[in-house]
Amino acid sequence: MFTGIVETVGTLVRSDVRGDARRLLFESDSLELCDVTIGDSIAVSGPCLTVVSLTDSGFEVDVSEETLRCSTLGQLRKGDRVNLEKALRVSDRLGGHLVSGHVDGLGQVTWCESRGDYVRFKIEIPEKLSRYIAPKGSICVDGVSLTINDVGEHWFDVFIIPHTLDATTLGSRKQGGLVNIEVDLLARYVERLLDTTASPRDGADMTLDKLMDSGFVPR
Repeated sequence: MFTGIVETVGTLVRSDVRGDARRLLFESDSLELCDVTIGDSIAVSGPCLTVVSLTDSGFEVDVSEETLRCSTLGQLRKGDRVNLEKALRVSDRLGGHLVSGHVDGLGQVTWCESRGDYVRFKIEIPEKLSRYIAPKGSICVDGVSLTINDVGEHWFDVFIIPHTLDATTLGSRKQGGLVNIEVDLLARYVERLLDTTASPRDGADMTLDKLMDSGFVPR
């Protein structure tokens, strides 16, 4: 699990093709690796990847064909920058929101506008993800936890503060660029609980009325 609070930005320094997969080497002078061991998870611009080897200033990961297809990792080239976050520890602050590192789909930046030190992004998303997007809810974009400002039929927009622009790769995103999208886990669970086609177990079925009674959904 992750929080969507990016620790630092790294750089892809090597990409080796291995059949339909790839082995990627990322380096960063500011990512603390003394507490990272082989088998640990690191979120790389959203997707959760497993460390398979360590260097003095970086780490290697294997990326499957599926992850390459479903995320922007398949488009990375040597020298490209990525957002890095090590896995959440139980004692850590949850500064963003709970993020699994499992990308749900790709979004496209269709519009961006500077407003003083802030930048407003409008991001178009696949129709299948629209139902999980809500105003003032949480969204993970390229591994960054953001608060949704407004939503449309198949889009949402966010305001990016100066710190996030400086500390992540979002400051370099341009109109037309693709980004990794992970919707809020809570939305996924609520959908499952309200799925009338799912078989309830031990009488633990959930209805909209029950969610309202519990205060999760307004009446």
